[in-house]
Amino acid sequence: MTAPQPEKFGRFRVLGELGRGAMGVVYRAEDPALGRAVAIKTVTLTGTQEERAHFEARFLQEARAAGGIGHPSIITIYDVGREEDVAFIAMELLDGRELRDLIRGGALAPSEAVEIAAQVAEALAIAHERGVIHRDVKPGNVMILSDGRVKIMDFGIARLRDPAVKTATGMLLGSPRYMAPEQVSGNPFDHRADIFSLGVVLYEMLTGVTPFAGDDITQLMFQVVNGVAVPPSHVNPVLPTVLDYILARALKKNPEERYGNAAEFAADLRDAIPDVLEAEAAVRARAESAGSGTQPDLAATGAASHGAHAIDHGGEVVELRPSPRFDCVEGLARLAVLPVDADATRSRAGFTVPPGTKSSRPGLRIDLPFAMVVAGYVAATIVAAIIVLR
Repeated sequence: MTAPQPEKFGRFRVLGELGRGAMGVVYRAEDPALGRAVAIKTVTLTGTQEERAHFEARFLQEARAAGGIGHPSIITIYDVGREEDVAFIAMELLDGRELRDLIRGGALAPSEAVEIAAQVAEALAIAHERGVIHRDVKPGNVMILSDGRVKIMDFGIARLRDPAVKTATGMLLGSPRYMAPEQVSGNPFDHRADIFSLGVVLYEMLTGVTPFAGDDITQLMFQVVNGVAVPPSHVNPVLPTVLDYILARALKKNPEERYGNAAEFAADLRDAIPDVLEAEAAVRARAESAGSGTQPDLAATGAASHGAHAIDHGGEVVELRPSPRFDCVEGLARLAVLPVDADATRSRAGFTVPPGTKSSRPGLRIDLPFAMVVAGYVAATIVAAIIVLR
């Protein structure tokens, strides 16, 4: 049975529920003193007295961490408190979408991905200067507002950069797919762990896949610590090689070899934007010269810019879907692919399509060799079928 909705938290009047998570509920509320809409993030305290105290401290640490930074790309905290067995944080109500939702359909346009990463890096640079390490930079903790600005959320497992501050249970906090090797290994870490995590997020925005993967958490953690990331331009050939160099540095296993601070990372990303825009323009020019009459989906079909030589292979598997990155219905198709000798029906990209599926729409088909990244390394050479819709 669902508990009745609370009427208020502190001075904030509850208007409705926004969502539920593993630890609590988020409400839309109003600050009557200022007439301002806010989001109320709550967590119900359960367990022993020690466990309750621990989780309350962890939850309220989010307010202390985020509230002390004061940066336009970090969510603003208005108040914090406790109502009986429920701790709450009142924060700004955001109008936007989580980055996790944006990349669910595949890679973003390269220029969009680089701009998002640069904004996140600039915000992290300020947080690090204030002595705060986020520790859980991932797509689910980045919000893209309707005007294109970025907000970093959920400093709930962030910690002040103080060696005396430890988790009460010593548990591994964070998301292993995006964690730095030193975090996964349980070794001491500093602000450069956030730089590694942002590198993983940028890699995923640019390619649609994370650089390290595994069938289970043990394999995943092994790859994070030991695997070598394939250069992103080998996965999405529309990308300029400058992004390979930037990500190679951000994803160094040894923190001493990474960017020394997030500001340097942001500066290199800003400097790379002209090369990224030039690469995107080249793709558009090729599409126009091919006479397709449509705008290419730079987010999903960078492989099309890597040469249009036909290769005679059988058994290609493709899936066509309208691109969410452009307003036009027609454009270059997103692609789902399998190794040419595979007899499976599920592509590495997560789409389920029967082998031998062909486009039901007329257009130009180009088969290209493509490197498939599995668990952080090239596991197979496959053929990606690119369809230019008419």
